[in-house]
Amino acid sequence: MNRLAGVTSPYLLQHADNPVDWWPWEPGAFEEARRRDVPVLLSVGYSACHWCHVMAHESFEDEATAALVNENFVAVKVDREERPDVDAVYMEAVQAATGHGGWPMTVFLTPDAEPFYFGTYFPPEPRHGSPSFTQVLQGVRDAWSERRGEVTEVAGKISADLAAREMTYGGTEVPGAEELGQALLGLVREYDATYGGFGGAPKFPPSMVIEFLLRHHARTGAEGALQMAVDTCDRMARGGIYDQLGGGFARYSVDREFTVPHFEKMLYDNALLCRAYAHLWRSTGSESARRIALETADFMVCELRTNEGGFASALDADSEDPATGKHVEGAYYVWTPAQLTEVLGEEDGRLAARYFGVTEEGTFEEGASVLQLPRTDEVFDEAKVADIRQRLTAARAERPAPGRDDKVVAAWNGLAIAALAETGAYFGRQDLVDAAVCAGDLLVRLHMDPQARLSRTSKDGRAGANAGVLEDYADVAEGFLALASVTGEGVWLEFAGFLLDHVLDRFVDAKSGALHDTAVDAEQLIRRPQDPTDNAAPSGWTAAAGALLSYAAQTGSEPHRTAAERALGVVKALGPRVPRFIGNGLAVAEALLDGPREIAVVGEVGGRLHHTALTGTAPGAVVAAGPEGSDELPLLADRPRIEDRDTAYVCRHFVCDAPVTDPDRLGQIVGEATT
Repeated sequence: MNRLAGVTSPYLLQHADNPVDWWPWEPGAFEEARRRDVPVLLSVGYSACHWCHVMAHESFEDEATAALVNENFVAVKVDREERPDVDAVYMEAVQAATGHGGWPMTVFLTPDAEPFYFGTYFPPEPRHGSPSFTQVLQGVRDAWSERRGEVTEVAGKISADLAAREMTYGGTEVPGAEELGQALLGLVREYDATYGGFGGAPKFPPSMVIEFLLRHHARTGAEGALQMAVDTCDRMARGGIYDQLGGGFARYSVDREFTVPHFEKMLYDNALLCRAYAHLWRSTGSESARRIALETADFMVCELRTNEGGFASALDADSEDPATGKHVEGAYYVWTPAQLTEVLGEEDGRLAARYFGVTEEGTFEEGASVLQLPRTDEVFDEAKVADIRQRLTAARAERPAPGRDDKVVAAWNGLAIAALAETGAYFGRQDLVDAAVCAGDLLVRLHMDPQARLSRTSKDGRAGANAGVLEDYADVAEGFLALASVTGEGVWLEFAGFLLDHVLDRFVDAKSGALHDTAVDAEQLIRRPQDPTDNAAPSGWTAAAGALLSYAAQTGSEPHRTAAERALGVVKALGPRVPRFIGNGLAVAEALLDGPREIAVVGEVGGRLHHTALTGTAPGAVVAAGPEGSDELPLLADRPRIEDRDTAYVCRHFVCDAPVTDPDRLGQIVGEATT
């Protein structure tokens, strides 16, 4: 085994038996490169990445290729999910140099960690205009030995250019109704009115944009915003991107129609989409949205929950095809008409094929189809369909299952905690709330040190060595704030405050109010990463703004509110220009415009008045609930019950409504548009 043996990352452990002499990202690797006077080969990927596996099988498991690597380079393998800072810095360089990026990411560095040659996947033989990986290795080796001056000059220039990039975002003025209206118009222009979602293929689930659209509708009553959210969620729920048997969403669709997914299932996608569908139900009462939210929540608990109570990162896209014995993409999920008939018999097999859109031609590869719910005029018997689902699910369970990445990522668990706590509270599923609390306990017990500093990951009950980044502090704080609202337990608000104090002290630029993705005392890379735009998950920058704003509303803390407002200056600048890529910031800005409203429920936690407060659509409203005289949450202070009945107090912009005891009246107050 190489130096990856004993690490906590499942992705790195997949490479521990490679003939490549891999190092993890650590100072010793660069010291070794200096000692040997060779460049560093940096390879970045993640465990559920299909093409990462392909390149590993083709090149990193090949003895001749490994010998070429070992002789001429120090090879460093990085799990992008454990080290998002390393990934972000070098991905920025790859995109600047090549115009595109992705994983696996392949970068060649000097021993001072300065990049000079870039790429992603390289095939074992020249293909489609791309050189083979061996050719790349030989070319870089020759350039290093024969044109060293040229290489170091290029590396120095690239590093200087990266280090000089500063985020200028138009100051600290907060976005207003005008900017949010412009953002909505921008989304309308990019909206796919035929198939839902935004842009073309590949098409990703726009979770953060959906949240903005729902909040914008709640604040303004704009029906167009709501309709885009409704139609997009419906298309995804009916498409192959959603697992029609087991629940949960795949990472993205390779086509415009949401039909054929890239089959990996990520915790962050499912946490975000679970919450989005729960909020869609809150806005519309849609039974379909309720079903998808609950099925997605159950998928996370059943398929991703770890023995320690946290949530695993991902399920792999690939699994073993029983017919060939090879690992192929989607083998666990796709069906042919013959396979349906084998499990269900002729009559039910034909019915299932019509119901799930399984055809002889197939929608995937080699005549197989991804299950979906095509629109049809045919009326199906619900009991029969339920029976068919159960039988197909049981048959699928006999197939070799995709691998699971068992590492617990703090940020993504924070997103899952928020989704499960709210979904459980909305639909009377205490088991989901309990799962959220259990994951929160794990983060406090294992990921937080006595100074409330976060570890990015853990596995098998052991915390990893990598420090938490901004998204970890922000998303975990968001999860804890949701737990405080749902459970009425003030300890979660206290823990959120500890984390957000770190954000203020270690991640915020005191002069500009801008945020950095790594702490001021983190490992120094060639550039301190900083990105306010969303990627697969909300940007740490705007996630922190949202958590700071909610915490300020719960506690009255002016420093936290001020920091949130200053951070939202970037949304004023970018929202009208690139709304698809800053949806989370737009959603936070909607909360700021609305107040956010502060709702204190004095009475039974989990009672009808508390439930009404939680299911109100006012953007970003915060809820505190507890018995009269409770000191658990600051919003409850000095607020009595009226006429011995549970009582709600609603305040906004330093102005409070009269207390209410009628849930229907409270529902009107927390669900009415403000403009």
